[in-house]
Amino acid sequence: MDDTLDKQWVEDLVRATIEEDLAGGVDVTTTATVEADQVSVAEFVARADGVVAGLEIAELVVRLIAGKDEVEIEHSVVDGAQVKAGAVLMTVRGKTRQLLTAERTALNLLCHLSGVATLTSRWVEAVAGTGAIIRDTRKTMPLLRQLEKYAVRCGGGQNHRMALSDAALIKDNHVIAAGGVAEAFRLVRKAYPDLSVEVEVDTVEDAIIAVESGAELVLLDNMPIAVLREAVEKVAGRARLEASGGLTLEVAREVAETGVDFLAVGALTHSAPVLDIAMDLQAA
Repeated sequence: MDDTLDKQWVEDLVRATIEEDLAGGVDVTTTATVEADQVSVAEFVARADGVVAGLEIAELVVRLIAGKDEVEIEHSVVDGAQVKAGAVLMTVRGKTRQLLTAERTALNLLCHLSGVATLTSRWVEAVAGTGAIIRDTRKTMPLLRQLEKYAVRCGGGQNHRMALSDAALIKDNHVIAAGGVAEAFRLVRKAYPDLSVEVEVDTVEDAIIAVESGAELVLLDNMPIAVLREAVEKVAGRARLEASGGLTLEVAREVAETGVDFLAVGALTHSAPVLDIAMDLQAA
C-alpha cells in the first residue's frame, strides 16, 4: 500500500466491509465450532499464477477483527510481485475464531485487487516495447476506486484521473451540448485555464480540430486500426494520443504499434476476474 492512498479512508472502508459481514452480530458458525482460546496459523496461498495487490488491506481486515497486537503477521511477498500457484503470500498466527471471521472479507478484497493487478500486467506485457502506456478509466466499482487504481499501478499500469475535478475530459455529449469540439475546448479552457484538458473524438477530422484548438491530449474513440494510424500521422506529434473503446488483449499490441501514446482500458477494473487465493488453516 503506497503513500497515495488515504489511510483513514482505507480503514473506514475496511471497517464498513467488516460490518457488512458481521451485521452487528457474530460469526455464529465459528463461535459454535471453535473454542475461544484456540490458536491457529493461517496461510494465504495463491491458487493461480498472477500479480498480488492488497496484502496490507487483507492484513488490516485481520488486525481490525483480531486486535492490532493480537496477531502475528508475516508477508512472504510484496504487492506487485508476480507469483506462481502454490506460493504463500502471507502467514498469520492468532486466535482461530478471529482468523476464520476475517477470512472472507480479507479474501474478497485481496482476490479482487490481485485480479485487477494481474489483468493489468497482461495488458502491459502485450504492449511491451511499443512505447505505449496502459491506463485505467473511471469505470470502477463504486467506493473502490482508490483501491482499484492502486491495483492497476501494482500491475504496471498508469492511472487516468481519479475524480471529475482532477482533469477535464471533453466527451461526445459535452461536444454536442457545447456545439462543437472547438467550442467545447474553448469553454473548458476559459473556465479552467490551468487544468489538463483531454478531448474525445471519433474522427480524424475532429482530432485535428481538437489539436488546432490547443488540446494536448486527444482520445481516439472506437477507431479501427487504419484510422488510428491516420490520426497518428496527421497529428504528427502535436498532441499525445490515447486509443479507447472496444480494445481487447488480442488487438492491444496492434493498437499500440499505430504510434498512440496510451491505451485506455476500462476492462482493467470493470471486468477483471479475481485471482484465486485461499486461506489455509493449520493448528498452531
